[in-house]
Amino acid sequence: MALPDFPVEGGCSCGQVRYRLKASPLSVYNCHCKDCQRYSGAGWSMSMIVKDDDFEVLSGDTEVYARTADSGNVIAMHFCSNCQTWLWNVPPAGGIKVARAGSLDDMDWAAPIGNIWTDSKAAWAEIDPAQTNFPKGATDRAPLFDAWKRAHQD
Repeated sequence: MALPDFPVEGGCSCGQVRYRLKASPLSVYNCHCKDCQRYSGAGWSMSMIVKDDDFEVLSGDTEVYARTADSGNVIAMHFCSNCQTWLWNVPPAGGIKVARAGSLDDMDWAAPIGNIWTDSKAAWAEIDPAQTNFPKGATDRAPLFDAWKRAHQD
């Protein structure tokens, strides 16, 4: 599917928090880690890596949960302060946000190009071996970025 004309918008379930994505994300992929399974209530969550400069909060307040990952890194998870929708994470390295693709108003264009943490996927979850996949976390995200670029070349 072709990328939309940017900007695009998204937000939480109750509408209090709204954000704008000013340009294409660097990548969209599925995360099968146990935390994403628990927070999403599903077999995986869809992650959308966006540059800080391309992400604008339009309205609303978020609450932050500082989650310590298995790596020891502290990840700032942002939830709507009213309805508790999980919206984005801020990784410790900075410069990017990892937004939840499901919070977009229209996510038809945001088909994931890969998967991370496939070692902890649900037994019934099928992983396409032709995609860019990682058994654990992607310490180097360049392959995910490259796969996104290839999928959206005009």
